[in-house]
Amino acid sequence: TKRKAEFVTFMIQSRFLADANATKTLAAECARAVKRVSQGGVIFLEGNLGAGKTTFTQGLLAALGYSHPVKSPTYTLVESYELKDMQVNHFDLYRLADPEELEYIGVREYFDPAMLSIVEWPERGEAALPAPDVTLVLALNKHSSGDHDVANTIQGRQAQFTAHSIKGELIVSALGNALRDK
Repeated sequence: TKRKAEFVTFMIQSRFLADANATKTLAAECARAVKRVSQGGVIFLEGNLGAGKTTFTQGLLAALGYSHPVKSPTYTLVESYELKDMQVNHFDLYRLADPEELEYIGVREYFDPAMLSIVEWPERGEAALPAPDVTLVLALNKHSSGDHDVANTIQGRQAQFTAHSIKGELIVSALGNALRDK
């Protein structure tokens, strides 16, 4: 039986996101926090399909200066973006059958401390991944009309950042300060 990795938790910040634009705005704040604290790090993105993980990554990359379309690297596993100030590696491990597959693509090279690595579906590759600095969990909020014949509708998302390292604590703290200043 696989055991879920246990990470030290230093700090938690939560925020309600009404829509995709709010998700991208939060991602831009996260990008600014990362740049203030350091040029690199590891961010795990967790949440169900449609929770906004790729939308978050799109907003983060745009805030870091990437102006081209960003799609999830579901079939290639990783897409790297060379930006002016840093390299960002975007992983989508949804289709990963075995964490050992990450060794075939040289996964360790993508986690240089000067690079920012964003990992969607990290639980599928946890045996081959380093511990994250920050985990962002995006959870869909559902609202029921009370009518059992009417499907539940999505009413925004809840975002929860958890810091797992000193670097992560600095990022989450800077992010919390930015959110309070708004």
